[in-house]
Amino acid sequence: MGAALQVTAFGLALLSTLFLLLATCTDCWMVNADDSLEVSREITRKVSRVGTFKVSRAISIILKVSHKCRGLWRECVTNMQDGVRTCDQYDSILADHPVKIVVTRTLMITADLLAGLALATLILGLDCITFLKEDPCVKLKMCYGAGVILGAGSILGLIGSMWYAVDVYMERAMLVSHNIFLGVHYDFGWSCWLGMAGSTGCFVASVLLTCCLYACTGNEQVTKGMGHTHG
Repeated sequence: MGAALQVTAFGLALLSTLFLLLATCTDCWMVNADDSLEVSREITRKVSRVGTFKVSRAISIILKVSHKCRGLWRECVTNMQDGVRTCDQYDSILADHPVKIVVTRTLMITADLLAGLALATLILGLDCITFLKEDPCVKLKMCYGAGVILGAGSILGLIGSMWYAVDVYMERAMLVSHNIFLGVHYDFGWSCWLGMAGSTGCFVASVLLTCCLYACTGNEQVTKGMGHTHG
């Protein structure tokens, strides 16, 4: 039972770590919101009443076929007609950036490093690995340690993802409350959701490696002790 629980936790931790890495490296933490297109259509209608039909139609096409994403490292715009993707790299890491970018970068990179360390520790602690096979207590402690490290990484990843998402929401709410339209409103992108999913998966794997594994091995030790007593 304990070995199956370890393998399950390892598979979940591996998948969740990949999600965290993808979230950190990809460039779609903020994406065009649908309501910005609605406002754009409304602007197009107003322009059509004043200008010519050809001009208003051209504006409408540009707004509908462009897909813009902002990430932690760059901002990309994709033309939906021909698939051409152009990206603007942010300034160097040492340059001044918004607090949202700096905090999320730091938390996500730290979460990635902790998840990677936990995976390496967990691999060595698995019962199916011959490393330290003669000392199962040490291997069990390595699994517990991997669970604790995964838990710390998951918390940092969740804080980073939620920090970014809340900041996007607050920025959008402030613009709406003041009736300000800057041309594009942003919503949560799939990279942000990947970060939340990866962090949640790491947290679940941490619970499996600490609480559930402890309960499972504890019951097994009690059962073995009772068997020796009867013997």
